[in-house]
Amino acid sequence: MRGKYAIVGKAETAVGVVPDYSPTELCVQAVAGAVRDAGLTMGQVDGLLTCNSFAEPIMYHAEAIAEYMGLKPRYCASVNTGGGTTFAAVQQAAAAIEAGMAHTIVIAMADSLRSFMTRERAMIVQSSSGHPLFEQPYGATVPAYYALIARAHMDRYGTTEEQMAEVAVSARSWASLNEKAQMREPITVDDVMSSRPIADPLKVLDCSLVSDGGAAIVLTSAERARDLAHQPAYILGYGEGHAYEHIMQSPDLTCSAATQSGAQAFAMAGLEPKDINMLQLYDCFTPTVLVQLEDLGICERGEAGAFMQTHDTRPGGRLPMNTHGGMLSCCHPGNPGAMFALTETLAQFRGECGARQVEHADTALLHALGGIMSSHATLILGREV
Repeated sequence: MRGKYAIVGKAETAVGVVPDYSPTELCVQAVAGAVRDAGLTMGQVDGLLTCNSFAEPIMYHAEAIAEYMGLKPRYCASVNTGGGTTFAAVQQAAAAIEAGMAHTIVIAMADSLRSFMTRERAMIVQSSSGHPLFEQPYGATVPAYYALIARAHMDRYGTTEEQMAEVAVSARSWASLNEKAQMREPITVDDVMSSRPIADPLKVLDCSLVSDGGAAIVLTSAERARDLAHQPAYILGYGEGHAYEHIMQSPDLTCSAATQSGAQAFAMAGLEPKDINMLQLYDCFTPTVLVQLEDLGICERGEAGAFMQTHDTRPGGRLPMNTHGGMLSCCHPGNPGAMFALTETLAQFRGECGARQVEHADTALLHALGGIMSSHATLILGREV
């Protein structure tokens, strides 16, 4: 796959609280915007991949979006591996082009967890991720499961709550430079530490946002990408890792199948962690970023907390991370959350990011996960092949 496929178009809808548009309408906006950004017409698109919406589920989601837009794609499917869906869909789209099933594919996802989902429905979703016999009866919600991961890392490595808080502060420092971000007011470690408790040791500022919003990208062959107007993002490496579905089956809460997906992606790309100059990591909760930094080889085991305290991931740092603000500060509309890491990376490669522009943004490591650190997907993108 290395260097054979490229992301050539992107679009983001408004994010945060967007009550005037349904998840379907946001998805359609994103598709149309990405195709237009790529300099293509709808007639030049012959593939569509989407992820279903929690707030407005549709039985045949991708087909419904295609119908809404008058598209008749040769390749059409809905994908769902939780939060890792975004990058899994990129790999599936590339595989479909490789197999001759399509030549230009749009990947689009949107949801409205803030405006179109009731609090009661949200609590049902939050509490239903556990095993129905061995986890759900104990009443844990998603934040509580991630709190187990945080506590395990603290117990094993001496990681502190203040070190986890640095993840949220870093994300907000980038979001303050992003006019599209849902939350832009700068925060401090003390702000995180004093915010409302959610699931010990996690506070509300350790937890990602609840948002409306959608985004889309266009994927095609590298050969075709060279004829289009914008700087593309080339796929250099990709990998997946699937360890379990339920957290009770995790053999070690301080590491994950990101070790597998990351190793595969680096091997395909022919790169090492030291070759990466920008990170886009899945920050649904602050401790997940620490685990990813270690699993992906950016830090040694037990050193991610101290690494965050160097401030190297903030603006001006040597390894910028989640330069749009991530899901902790930019937006998190559920499964589409990692789509914004893709659109941000493409914007950085094009030099479109203004005050948050990263110098020498040439290679980016993107990682997403689904479930409770269950399914992992790692993507390495580059400005050049």
